[in-house]
Amino acid sequence: MTPPASAISALEVPAARQPRRVRYQRIVNAVFWLFIFFGMMSLIEPSPYDLFFLLALPIWFIGGFCVHRTSMPILLAWTIFELCGFLSLMPYWDEPDPRIYQFQSFYLYMTVVFFTFFFAERTKERAEICLRAFTAGAFVSAFVSFASYLDVGGIGAALITVEGRVAGTFKDPNVFGSYLILGAAYLLQSLLLGRSRRFLFTAFGLLILLIGVFISFSRGSWGALVIALALTTISAFVTAGTHLVRIRIFRVSALVLGLGLVAILGLLANEDVRDFFFQRAAVTQDYDEGPTGRFGNQVRSIPMLLERPLGFGPLRYRLVFDLEPHNSYIGAFANDGWLGGFTWIAIVLSTAFVGFRLMFVRSPYRQLAQVFWPALFAFLLQGFQIDVDHWRQVFLCFGAIWGLEAARQRWLAQNKLPTHALRPGQSTQDQAA
Repeated sequence: MTPPASAISALEVPAARQPRRVRYQRIVNAVFWLFIFFGMMSLIEPSPYDLFFLLALPIWFIGGFCVHRTSMPILLAWTIFELCGFLSLMPYWDEPDPRIYQFQSFYLYMTVVFFTFFFAERTKERAEICLRAFTAGAFVSAFVSFASYLDVGGIGAALITVEGRVAGTFKDPNVFGSYLILGAAYLLQSLLLGRSRRFLFTAFGLLILLIGVFISFSRGSWGALVIALALTTISAFVTAGTHLVRIRIFRVSALVLGLGLVAILGLLANEDVRDFFFQRAAVTQDYDEGPTGRFGNQVRSIPMLLERPLGFGPLRYRLVFDLEPHNSYIGAFANDGWLGGFTWIAIVLSTAFVGFRLMFVRSPYRQLAQVFWPALFAFLLQGFQIDVDHWRQVFLCFGAIWGLEAARQRWLAQNKLPTHALRPGQSTQDQAA
């Protein structure tokens, strides 16, 4: 039987001449990967992160998106918080620094809205792309910092900041050290759960990130790293499906702890490093103490803020006390007034409730939450001793948590499960029965 002419003509067309279709989602994913990766760079302004956001946002937007009702309350809270900042800015609109600060806050507000919507769809795919890109960028930044610390190629003088603290590709060693935490939590979870195909390569990457946090000599980053990695490990252990997985988690966590201690002890073998470490490891520094120190200023600011419903105005705390508040919770009241301060607290508490529930309740997104929430929880604790309100990784994690929650609620609805959480050890079949 002779094939149809159309079939013959289709067979005769060489494969190289077949039209190539570029998938829209691949473009979105590629631009998003670059956007997240370049979050590790803030030495130049505007940073590549900012430029790729301006590219990622319209590319994603033209494809359309869904707004889940779960996202609306938190986005309303973010909107109120942002409006409070502009309201507090009004009396000082002609001052350039407060105005620039508030517009930077507005830009970060746009990113958290984007992340919330973005992660709510194609959730697992996009979250994995995000974590891989973020970890790659964190590794590059940490590797550069380690090379600068060892003065490889003579780059040390350019990247080591005041007092010998390393900032990598950032301007501030505190931001640099804390930036690495999300990537460290992701690599640790990959090792704990056996997801990595290259155990040694993943372990090496984690070790570089741990060293990067250490040589930032940031007390807050040290503490945040310990809290985040401990919470990731504990949540993985508690929610492990089998006894064999728990044994693996115990062994791998012990191995990682041992490697980290060996690396730190190796660095402390240098007398200068050891002396500087013990100097930085003190509970308080000179600038913390006294009535005009960090903590003294915070105490003195509270009665003053009680008399000012609009606060001091964005970035004006420093004009009153010659220092930043070094506390994001006091800073929220100082920059955004009473309503803004209480809205910030509501955002933190509601996200904490959602984050812990995501980590321990059975859903397709639990393992992702066990990376994003420990990192964000550590950042929010750091907010009591440093200003985290303009850290880009904080807004990324906020958006990720609420995007995961929207996806979880949709998953419950699709499977016709009750809206209350499943117990950690309970399967969907058990719940349905």
